[in-house]
Amino acid sequence: MKFGTINKEALEELRSRIGVPIQESQPYIEVATKDAIKHFAHGIGDTNPLWLDEDYAKKTKYRFILAPPSILYAMSRIVSGYVGGLPGVHAMFAGTNWEWHQVIKVNDRIRSKSYLKDLVEKRSEFSGRAIQQIYETSFENQESEVVAKANSWCFRTERDTARTRDKYGSIKPHRYSIEELQTIAADYRREKVRGTEPRYWEDVRVGEELTPVVKGPLTATSVIAFLQGWGGLYIRAHGLAFELYEKHPALGIPNSQGVPEPPERVHWSSEFAKRVGVPMAYDYGPERVSWLGHLMTNWMGDDGVLRKLEVQVRRFNILGDTTWCRGEVVEKYFDGDNYLVKCKIWAENQTGAVTAKGTATVMLTSKK
Repeated sequence: MKFGTINKEALEELRSRIGVPIQESQPYIEVATKDAIKHFAHGIGDTNPLWLDEDYAKKTKYRFILAPPSILYAMSRIVSGYVGGLPGVHAMFAGTNWEWHQVIKVNDRIRSKSYLKDLVEKRSEFSGRAIQQIYETSFENQESEVVAKANSWCFRTERDTARTRDKYGSIKPHRYSIEELQTIAADYRREKVRGTEPRYWEDVRVGEELTPVVKGPLTATSVIAFLQGWGGLYIRAHGLAFELYEKHPALGIPNSQGVPEPPERVHWSSEFAKRVGVPMAYDYGPERVSWLGHLMTNWMGDDGVLRKLEVQVRRFNILGDTTWCRGEVVEKYFDGDNYLVKCKIWAENQTGAVTAKGTATVMLTSKK
């Protein structure tokens, strides 16, 4: 089976959509209920009691549980990388620039608005030609307050070309020793949730390293756990799946048994991942961005506020990879009455390769 290509007609049709508001599909989560928050937090491996424990949250300044800031990925399909146009051409999620204006409280009802902002042609070692597809999304709560804004992007790549170029063909899945797994378990135990102890702006120093957050080793099971909290636009069962493929034939790509399944299965089917040029199934990009958000909320504590999270997904995180999320303070500054700290953040795997990188800005409490 040959897949679609980036051709002039399809690209012109997609370009005609720039600036036009998108009628989004129903999001996986519309209301940040207690259960929705729990499922999302568990899906990214975040046990912060501010998200999960009502009795704990009552003792904080908020008086109720909050949601992890990245739960907004479950509240918009577009910001999560489900994009239109260029049928049969793969979409590789590649990053998001987030800016939050409000915390997300339990039972907040969130709605989003999105539009295609730009298309940028790039040269890629992975697939030769690639199209960067950039969207802007805004989120409002039930009070019509702007909760957050995000610019997100993916790269559209030709599956057949990427498979032929075989850029990642030399990458082999890692096999773990008992000692390596024990080291990872110890790193999990070393994680610190700042919690109720304020992290004062005055006590932070430039060059300070954040306590790492470890994720993995990535397995199909952990991918399913993320999906339970985040959802998947094309994951349908039984008659709903047949209805989807009848409406959108390009989504129904036959598996080895001749049964149509969505391209989303690159995240659990290594057989299909190889058909798009990746040696193994790999994680969801929004998941890795959320892990770096977890790093920041652990560090800043309950009184801190995550203002910005800007992350580029740089390499594939394949089944078997372990990811350490790390950060370092690079700047302290004021913005009016706000005391802000900027950190460089990155995710690296067991080989030392950086698979995602970016910056985060948090607002901290002052002693003044």
